[in-house]
Amino acid sequence: MAPGMAHPLQSAAIETRKAWINSAGVALAILAFINLFNYLDRYLVSALVESLKHSELALSDTQAGSLMSGFLIVFALIAPIFGSLGDRMSRPRLIAFGVACWSIATALSGLAWNFTSLFLARASVGVGEAAYVTIGPSLLSDYFPRGQRGRVMAIFFCAIPVGSALGYVVGGLMDVHFGWRMAFFVAGLPGLVLAVLCLGLRDPPRGSQDEAEPGAGGEHSAAGDAKAGDQPLFTSYLQLLRNKPYVLTIVGYVAYTFALGGLAFWMPAFLERMRGIPREQATVSFGTIVVITGFIGTFAGGWLGDYCAKYSQRAYLWISAIATLIAAPFAWVALTAPSQTVYLICMVVAQLMMFLSTGPINASIVNLVLPTQRASANALGVFTIHLLGDVPSPIIIGMLSDTSSLAQAVKIVPIAILISAVVWAVGALAQPKGKSR
Repeated sequence: MAPGMAHPLQSAAIETRKAWINSAGVALAILAFINLFNYLDRYLVSALVESLKHSELALSDTQAGSLMSGFLIVFALIAPIFGSLGDRMSRPRLIAFGVACWSIATALSGLAWNFTSLFLARASVGVGEAAYVTIGPSLLSDYFPRGQRGRVMAIFFCAIPVGSALGYVVGGLMDVHFGWRMAFFVAGLPGLVLAVLCLGLRDPPRGSQDEAEPGAGGEHSAAGDAKAGDQPLFTSYLQLLRNKPYVLTIVGYVAYTFALGGLAFWMPAFLERMRGIPREQATVSFGTIVVITGFIGTFAGGWLGDYCAKYSQRAYLWISAIATLIAAPFAWVALTAPSQTVYLICMVVAQLMMFLSTGPINASIVNLVLPTQRASANALGVFTIHLLGDVPSPIIIGMLSDTSSLAQAVKIVPIAILISAVVWAVGALAQPKGKSR
């Protein structure tokens, strides 16, 4: 064997390793696990609200709500920058950078000594998450063809309920047994391993899975828009704002995110205060509802969306509209009925219907725009839904709670759910008819 040449078995092992890391399935698994830890970290604070109120930090409800709002403001403001970079630079490297940033910032939250230091640490998490959340769906859309994206997005976004539930469970259990500081350390450090794994992913050519398929609004092809990613930042965003179905999809997503964010942040405290459920049981029980309904609803919605999209490209939006329309009255009853049994049944149905729209609505976002605009489209969506959705909802509910009661404050949630249903129905009607390929 010539010097410098690898042994055949060694070469085979290297090629096998490359094939493994380059496979679409492995990429989906890595990105889904990153998303899981992303949401575990995001909703960790919800499980710690009561402890933070009674700790040396002595937070008010308004301050507690502002921790989520502060994080989401930074997240939303930074997202358009990473969206533009994601349409031009290496997406795996940008994602790895983001994951490492929010992992370190989460661990540093455990060292906070007052409200300001905790607020700054939580806000810094938004810088890292802005890179990942905006670019991840764009990368996945170039691993999988259009007809599979509902299911792919369902798997990817299934991390929302699972990660959120783990945030409640891990946060609640760590808080009870080891204190709230340890919860941040445990949640933050595993992300560093996932950041390293992400560096091994390939970055497929943009639009590689869209050949001969309709682009935004069914009017463009991927090949014909190869230069779209070279446009100036604001030009790309202005083009997206002229895409009516995309805009309506995002507007509906704002109301949906307002409702989901407010519900997710305040439900453990609501159950403890209004229903008299012990703290550990409140976080674990609501986390269980979220993970079960989220897992079932997200997967069912993704598969249902792909099946119905064979017959109409409007299917994703219609499924989202109908599901949230059903969810609204059940959410109202769950938050107002005194019976624990009625609460449980109605909350399960409401959460199931809410999560049913997760896969379809995110498939709509990537399918309604050009392949070279997807990171920017996700970034603009992230900016809008968070800045107008779950940035204000936790703090608005907290302020309403401080002036009246938490029982009255949460009634804003089902109203927002109903608004999302109406807007998505209008968006479906605005989308061109025809079969999705």
